[in-house]
Amino acid sequence: MKTLLLSLLLLFGPAGAAEVHMAFGERIPPFCFPQTNSGIEIEVIGEALAWRGHKLKPQYFPFARVPKAFIDGMVDASMTDLGQDLGAAGGHYGEPAVLYDNVFISLKERHLVIRKPEDLKGLTVISFAGAVRRYPQWLEAVKAAGHYTEQNDQAVQVRTLMKGRYDLVLSDRSIFRYFALQFRREGGDLLPVEEHAFTTVNPQDYRPVFRSRQVRDDFNAGLEHLKKTGRYQAIYDRYLKE
Repeated sequence: MKTLLLSLLLLFGPAGAAEVHMAFGERIPPFCFPQTNSGIEIEVIGEALAWRGHKLKPQYFPFARVPKAFIDGMVDASMTDLGQDLGAAGGHYGEPAVLYDNVFISLKERHLVIRKPEDLKGLTVISFAGAVRRYPQWLEAVKAAGHYTEQNDQAVQVRTLMKGRYDLVLSDRSIFRYFALQFRREGGDLLPVEEHAFTTVNPQDYRPVFRSRQVRDDFNAGLEHLKKTGRYQAIYDRYLKE
């Protein structure tokens, strides 16, 4: 029914405008805040769609269920495919709206050098949930040694690193930056940190998927417009600048 509604809106709505019901993860600061329908990813996608008259209608699911919501026909679009081929379910892939760039982060005063998995030997690591499955070559030995912890609340990563309870945080750069600024605003002593890149970011690994080819094309055009005008960077800066 929802897919039919989208098709009718595209055919008969003003200038082809549609309401685009899109699946997002339940809470991924600073990318998604369900309580306020805000966040970097929500705003970038919403404004990109709006450039040609479409209206984003976010719907929130546990992260693992985001692509399933698309496959089951519950939504018109999905923030990501989580490694599944949604093209087989009628999806059309858009350009990446945001980038997730996972790095190891340490206190600068520690002077740590992380270039290969063996460099983690003897170090304690706190990470986001599921990281050991994503990066087994880096983290399985750390976990086997009892030096690895996963934490859903990524604000805890910042607090524990600053207090020296862990040697390394594994986090997306923007997520860590957001919670670090929050920690400082709350009166915490934010120490200088150093990032250690350990994997190459592939923008094609994280792309939104649309059931309508036309909406996908309109989204891509709107995204390009946001980047050319500086609005894309302004959205990032609103959440990540002091």
